[in-house]
Amino acid sequence: MGIPTAATGPLSESERNLVARAVAQLPQRTRFPVAFGGILHDGAVHVSSIAGARTRMLNGLVVEPGRGLGGRALIENRPRLALDYRSSRTITHDYDGAVLGEGISTLFAIPIMVAGRSRGVLYCGSWSERPVGDVMASSAFEIASEMSAELRVHDEVERRLADGAERAGLSMSVPTAVREELRESYAELRAITASVADAELRSRLEALERRIASLSRSRPAPQSREGGDAPRLSPREVDVLAGVALGATNGEIAARLSLKEVTVKSYLQTAMGKLDASTRHAAVAAARKAGILP
Repeated sequence: MGIPTAATGPLSESERNLVARAVAQLPQRTRFPVAFGGILHDGAVHVSSIAGARTRMLNGLVVEPGRGLGGRALIENRPRLALDYRSSRTITHDYDGAVLGEGISTLFAIPIMVAGRSRGVLYCGSWSERPVGDVMASSAFEIASEMSAELRVHDEVERRLADGAERAGLSMSVPTAVREELRESYAELRAITASVADAELRSRLEALERRIASLSRSRPAPQSREGGDAPRLSPREVDVLAGVALGATNGEIAARLSLKEVTVKSYLQTAMGKLDASTRHAAVAAARKAGILP
């Protein structure tokens, strides 16, 4: 068991939102009345979101790796349960002031696992001793798993953005290898976004897509030849063009986006018409010139 590596600096707004969404769902889906959680950074888990608390005792709670119930879950990479928190002898009691001050009796801690490492902890609590059944536990695990998946997307996009920006900064224009990596990341993210049903999460992913697209340009996107705005493509038309830009066939794009091949062809033809392009490759070039694709 090793101490997880923590990020440094303050939490990003997107990370705070991920924690808040997960914590808000815990009381609804597990029936535990109290929930709280946080992400690991600066060497500890900083609780950034609380739901259902009767007091303010949990506000500002900072949990060190190995300390308390959550700290144990963090370094052991597995859930920890204290049916009677006050009398538990398997944990340290560094945070009794906050936990017992809130009146919590049963406490359940689930680590947020990303790439085999704990990135944070989600807690479920009740004010009386409460057995944790399979349904309650599985619901908590599902929420933790959903948050882990979103963090993986967040981390990968941020890594690629940072890597691309660093290398691009070495010259006035983005190097070809970096531009191709950005385009690949963009197409991959478009495919992920297309499968996301949650409108808020999809909106955040689309914002990251725009950041990736902007990194490959050395100057602002030009306007159309008539002096107006660039052509407006639908999200699916952009998805298809992003695949074309990587050299994928209509069949490959259809499989990636879970569409029929004839549907992909229809989106491509519509996009070509809007971009005044006679071929698929000309459409990609026009989309890049208009700032639609990276």
